[in-house]
Amino acid sequence: MTTTASVHDKKRSSVSEDYARAVSKPRASCCCSPVPKGVVAKLAGYTDAQIAALPTEAVVNSFGCGNPLAFSAVKKGDVVLDLGSGAGIDLLLAAKKVGRTGKVIGVDMTDAMIAKARKNIRAAGLGNVEVRKGIIEDLPVEDGSVDWVISNCVINLSPEKPKVFAEIARVLKPGGRMLVSDIVAERLPPAIAKNRQLYSSCLAGAIAQDAYLDGLRKVGLVDVEVKDRLVYDTVQIAEFIGSELPTAGDGCCGSPVGALARRWAPKLQGKVASVKVAARKPKRIVTRKPAS
Repeated sequence: MTTTASVHDKKRSSVSEDYARAVSKPRASCCCSPVPKGVVAKLAGYTDAQIAALPTEAVVNSFGCGNPLAFSAVKKGDVVLDLGSGAGIDLLLAAKKVGRTGKVIGVDMTDAMIAKARKNIRAAGLGNVEVRKGIIEDLPVEDGSVDWVISNCVINLSPEKPKVFAEIARVLKPGGRMLVSDIVAERLPPAIAKNRQLYSSCLAGAIAQDAYLDGLRKVGLVDVEVKDRLVYDTVQIAEFIGSELPTAGDGCCGSPVGALARRWAPKLQGKVASVKVAARKPKRIVTRKPAS
């Protein structure tokens, strides 16, 4: 019998397999949109200076939809937690912000991504970063231990978003903040919402903006707001599908990725947006991880 838990585990497994495949397979540029992976780093708001200062492997294996540190007030000495840290682009940028007196923790469920991130951390010569294996619905992080939670286009991939929101509230220190970049979507057609490839591309699992904000408020976070919002047009949606979709093909015109982009982008016009969502944990709330 198929249970809800097994369905959730299957989705997580599929996403992990897709991203492991993507990070181990170079993708070359081709004659048309969608764009190759890595180009998304510039589309997502990282500056040329930020990109130039990072190991190439961290940039070309970036699958984000924004720069979650762009609007943050992360400072020296802070402890920063990155949910779904991937190849480590945001880990490295955060590490430079917090300095030697601070600490950055990445959590990812995919072994290939963890290995890539650790390689990039070594290449950058940073000693204030660590990567832990785990899922964002059950973080291997102590209660009330981090000043900032960041994430880059990952929470939409979770099949249990209320648990993610609760974990964010749990691990933040009283007064701690979160700032995440993510994808939200309104009224997705059932054919899109059920498409496995579009789930891994950060589209099919996206929820409405209001539901996202309400989910954060329900776990006790305050000052919940959208700091920045970009509604994708047809061309941007096609590029996003092609650059983010870590499944078969190289993103070229004749590939499955290219076909999906051409088919679905017009139907998603005005329904998909990249947002930066901020929130704060009030000092009076104490949350603890439930006993297992």
